[in-house]
Amino acid sequence: MTTLYVRDQSGFREAQPTDVLDRAQALLAQRYRTGSPVLTAPALTREFLRVHLGACDHEIFGVLHLDSRHRLIAVENLFRGTIASASVHPREVVKSALTHNAAAVVLFHNHPSGLTEPSAADELITRRLKEALALIDVRVLDHLIVAESIYSFAEHGLL
Repeated sequence: MTTLYVRDQSGFREAQPTDVLDRAQALLAQRYRTGSPVLTAPALTREFLRVHLGACDHEIFGVLHLDSRHRLIAVENLFRGTIASASVHPREVVKSALTHNAAAVVLFHNHPSGLTEPSAADELITRRLKEALALIDVRVLDHLIVAESIYSFAEHGLL
């Protein structure tokens, strides 16, 4: 097994899991910056979200805001929930898409339980968000559930 070290004021010390996650988040922020064409394939988007949400012990619902060429404008975690659910408000999602001037979005949330199958509530909110965003000409490209694996609503014909 590899041991990682970090440097602080007193010298080098063994890296803690939070040190590794903090550095990974910093690297992601550099790589997935505004206007970058890096989320050009489903596998890249999945890799990003797996790191972005991987260690969360509570549900987070968020949006990848994309321009008309599907380049990343912003990543936004909109709602924080409990270990089993998060309240999602379509009005806030629409407001966020307008704020970022998004042409398309990818919705995402995690399931801390590790189960990837969408619940009836997941399917309902996806339909409601798709309808609400369609009113302002914003396309919902996918809704991804991040757990032990990643479930794609688009790949399963639910969009």
